[in-house]
Formats: sequence, C-alpha cells, structure tokens
Amino acid sequence: MTYFLLIVGFVLLIKGADWFVEGSSSVAKLLNVPPVIIGLTIVAMGTSAPEAAVSITAGLQGSNEIALSNIVGSNIFNLLVVVGVCAAIKPFLADRDILRRDYPLTIIISAVLWFFARDGQLSRFEGAVFLLGFVSYIGYMIWASLKNRTVSSETIETLSPGKSVLYIAVGLAGVILGGNFVVDGASAIAANLGLSQNLIGLTIVAIGTSLPELVTSIVAAQKGESGLALGNVVGSNIFNVLFILGASVVLTPIPVPFESIIDMIILLVITIVMYAFVRFSKDYKVTRLQGWFSILLYIAYTTYIIIR
Repeated sequence: MTYFLLIVGFVLLIKGADWFVEGSSSVAKLLNVPPVIIGLTIVAMGTSAPEAAVSITAGLQGSNEIALSNIVGSNIFNLLVVVGVCAAIKPFLADRDILRRDYPLTIIISAVLWFFARDGQLSRFEGAVFLLGFVSYIGYMIWASLKNRTVSSETIETLSPGKSVLYIAVGLAGVILGGNFVVDGASAIAANLGLSQNLIGLTIVAIGTSLPELVTSIVAAQKGESGLALGNVVGSNIFNVLFILGASVVLTPIPVPFESIIDMIILLVITIVMYAFVRFSKDYKVTRLQGWFSILLYIAYTTYIIIR
C-alpha cells in the first residue's frame, strides 16, 4: 500500500503540474500576457511544482531531510541523467547565452548553498536571500526578454475562462495532494526498510519529481531538439534552489546533516565539471561519449550514497 501511495503521488504531481501550467498559460494568454513572460514564469514554475510540493510539504511535516535531499538529488539527477540521456540519444550544441549567463549562475548558487549549509543549519534569513535572488533573476529575465524579443509566430492554446480556472484548481489540488502522498510514502518506506530519509530523498523522491524534466528533454531529443535539454536543466536547477528551497527554509528552518553537506559539495563539483565539458568542447558540443559518461557517473554516485 505504501508503494502504491508513492506511485499515485508521483502521478498526481506530474499530471497536476501539467494541468496547472495549461490552465495558467491559458488565463495569461486571455489577459494578453506576452508568451515569453508565460514561459519564464508560469511554465518554468509549473515544471518545478513537483519538487516544490514535496519539499515544502516535507518541511512543514518535519521531514527536513527529504525536503533538502529532494532538491540536491533532483539537481544532480538533472545534470547527469537528463543531459546525459539527451546527449546519448543525439549529440547537441549548447546555447551560448545559457553558457554565458545562466550556467555560471547555477555554479554560484550551488556554492552559496554549500556556504550557507556548512554550519549545519539553513536559517530563515538564508531562505529569504534565496527568494530575493529568485525574484531578481525572474525580473532580469523578463526585462531582458522584453528588451530583446522578436516577433514570434508561437501560439498558446487558450481554453475557455471556466475551463482554465477548473484546470488551475484541479492541477493545484493534484500537486498538493500528490506532494502529501509522496512525502508520507517516502517516509514510510524509509522507516520500513531502515533507510535514512536522506537516502530516500536523494534517490526515489528526487528521481520521481524530476520526471517532468526528463520526459520533456527526451521528447525534445527525439524531435532533434536536444539543445533544449541544457536550458531546461539549468532553469530547473536555479528554480529548485532559489525558489523551492528558499520557500521551504523561510517556512521552516532546516538542520543540515553532515551527509547533506557532502552531497552539496558533490553537486557543486558535478556542476563545474559539466560546465567544463561543454564550455571547452569544440563548438560547445555535448557528445554521446560525454552523455554516457554522465550516466555512468550518476550510477557511481547512487552506488556511493547507498553503501555509505
């Protein structure tokens, strides 16, 4: 029953986020909000809704290790598996603007996360700093996009006002309920198997909440748009720390065990290594060899956290 609860929770999280994004995008379009702003705000936050629901719910329920390890584990999974799988399917060229602007920010954020956590505690003040960084980043992205935007033929499907509100309400309910199911199921599994909440958060929960990013990137790769994978991952990782972890910590300060500090160092190292892979390759290309190496690196990391 516990595993069934966990699976149902993941389904509700992913489908709920999908409905929420569709309904919210439709409302924004009906209100004549530019598509670029919809993409940078509603869609971006919607794809991170599973991580947000799980981490915030876990923090409020006192399952602090799941709240923190979900974010760290999701970011590691995104960098190694999502990018790795897409490169293994089809090598791709990374967007230079992402490498110049967004990826270095991801490295800085990962370093700041470790710096804040090294004393064994993430405080409300530190959470507020992350949230301020999130607001500043979104504000800058919207400003830059509006300043440099070009006329686009992209259209967003609009639903009727009533149907849009229904999608938002049902989607939000699914995300919240799914978050509760996942946290309860993961905590029960950890207790039944004698495993730490940190391990469950880094593996089962992190992988489950990262499924939207993985599925989206695989579909893009199959359509020959593998380059979207890196942007998807970088954006998700920034949102995970600045918005989700920031909100979680503002609501409930999180104690940081030594194992989590080690995981943050590993995340920082992986973030730098992946950047070096792309930045110093010919034409900023991510090759199949690099993709398979990333996947093997994730397998090695998962083996390490299981046996430690």
